[in-house]
Amino acid sequence: MSDKHTIKVRVNGIAYERDVESRLLLGDFLRENLNLTGTHFGCEHGVCGACTVLLNGQSIRSCLMFAVQADGCEITTVEGLGDPDHMHPLQQSFWDNHGLQCGFCTAGMLMTAFDLIRNYSLETEDDIRLGLSGNICRCTGYQNIVTAVREAVKTLRAKPIA
Repeated sequence: MSDKHTIKVRVNGIAYERDVESRLLLGDFLRENLNLTGTHFGCEHGVCGACTVLLNGQSIRSCLMFAVQADGCEITTVEGLGDPDHMHPLQQSFWDNHGLQCGFCTAGMLMTAFDLIRNYSLETEDDIRLGLSGNICRCTGYQNIVTAVREAVKTLRAKPIA
């Protein structure tokens, strides 16, 4: 009996079909099979948030999901937000407001914040802090991350971008 399964996924708008081991984690699939290395593994227990991606528009921890479970799904990684030449307003706000230091947590912070901005009003800093409370950063002290999200909310509310 084969331990491989064929999955079809759409990642950052591109369709992929791959044979994967049944125990391959989604984050490993993204990093190793698709070479999308922006998604990081921190704790591998779903606690730190570094591996956050969007699955069918909802933020999930890619360290807690097998790739075979994503069969037929739409996945968005940090690479799908933008690139250095064409940054998403949220990425630009992190850059402008120094919302990163070592960068290890940044992809997960960006994907979580992206999901929060699309689904919640985030009217106060406390709303932003609560929304990001499942993501751990060991470097920044969070204030610049909160400021970056607050500024991105203002920018995106003034001129919505997907």
